[in-house]
Amino acid sequence: MSAAQAINLRAKVAKLDAHWSPRVIGELDDHYAKVAKLKGSFTWHKHDDEDELFLVIDGRLKIEFEDHSVDLGPGEMCIVPRGVLHNPVAAEECSVLLIEKKSTQQTGDNATAQTKSIADQLRPL
Repeated sequence: MSAAQAINLRAKVAKLDAHWSPRVIGELDDHYAKVAKLKGSFTWHKHDDEDELFLVIDGRLKIEFEDHSVDLGPGEMCIVPRGVLHNPVAAEECSVLLIEKKSTQQTGDNATAQTKSIADQLRPL
């Protein structure tokens, strides 16, 4: 087991070179911690078996749901319950920390050209 260490989220985000392409920066039990840069609208999808946590590092993020939306700023988070249809939208670039089960597929039940595989997300930054 390796020693615990600090992870600078902004430094990790600075290494990202594409929007909607999360990268794993840590593991906890059966979950991954990921960082991503987001800009524009993603895709409507749901995760039948997993909850998903979005924590905004910088910028603003809107998570659209079928009957409402949640607006998030730096330091704010939203947990999307399993099975709930949602669509993340960032009018301007924002950065987020995601905490998801290792089994979570990026676009859940709606594979698109934007979908990144777990192998792609595990590439070192």
